[in-house]
Amino acid sequence: MAVSDLPLRRTGRGKVRDIYDAGLDRLLLVTTDRVSAFDIVMAEPIPHKGAVLTQLSAWWCAQLAELGPTHLISSDADSIIQAIPELAAHRDSIAGRAMLCRRTAVFPIECVIRGYLAGSAWKEYRRAGTLAGEPLSTNLEESMRLEPPIFSPATKAVSGHDENITISQMRGLIGAETTSQLEQRTRAVYAKARSVAESRGIIVADTKLEFGRASNGEILLIDEVLTPDSSRFWPADSYQSGGPQPSFDKQPLRDYLDHERAAGRWNGEAPPPALPAEIVTATSERYRLAYRLLTGTDLTLSETW
Repeated sequence: MAVSDLPLRRTGRGKVRDIYDAGLDRLLLVTTDRVSAFDIVMAEPIPHKGAVLTQLSAWWCAQLAELGPTHLISSDADSIIQAIPELAAHRDSIAGRAMLCRRTAVFPIECVIRGYLAGSAWKEYRRAGTLAGEPLSTNLEESMRLEPPIFSPATKAVSGHDENITISQMRGLIGAETTSQLEQRTRAVYAKARSVAESRGIIVADTKLEFGRASNGEILLIDEVLTPDSSRFWPADSYQSGGPQPSFDKQPLRDYLDHERAAGRWNGEAPPPALPAEIVTATSERYRLAYRLLTGTDLTLSETW
């Protein structure tokens, strides 16, 4: 499913998710099979991707429940229909890919935590020896494990890339007390997730979390949680620092687009090139593999947590 069409008021449409007003201080998040790379949404959907992101987020919310409240009310289609009867005729559209959630005032911060030096963090370090302008130790290698993990917040960009900021800048945006609470919760979530994933042969190199404040004042973990789109998952059995690592995400898609750009067949802007069927299939399989390794079960559209 590339788009959703439900009999509710749609309040937002992101690159991947459609958001609906579910009344009573609730939202319905529907995760489609849309996929983006380099901030551009591809024309071709990736089969099962939306179900992986939804069900993996719900699974993680269950694993992390002891660490604090989340926005998730239910990811079970029948429970959602019981709460919102007008969705009864749309069960196939929401099964496995919708979450009924508590509404929050979202903090304008991506709470990024890095346990390994990779991605944009490695690029900045290689260029300037810093992360978000803060100096790091010398002689670090790409993909090296960081102890302790580095909390590296970023601003939430409406379009384009998020921008890394310092913790001091974060305090200026949302206040010192809230900054401290979000950092502590982010560290706790990452520590738990890293332990769980390592027991299943996966390294969580980094992840970004989002939080919001509910109407009763509670700070809730929201949006997607520890999915291949919000995290960098590496196979533990092949890990070796000193270079890039294979990832359980849309790496086949990015590799293909990089190849097309290097060959001069794409300028890096919209519209993107058409995706060959084998790239769509390989990307879908990569998402499903991440789900299977983490949860220990195969993806189904009836799974609930």
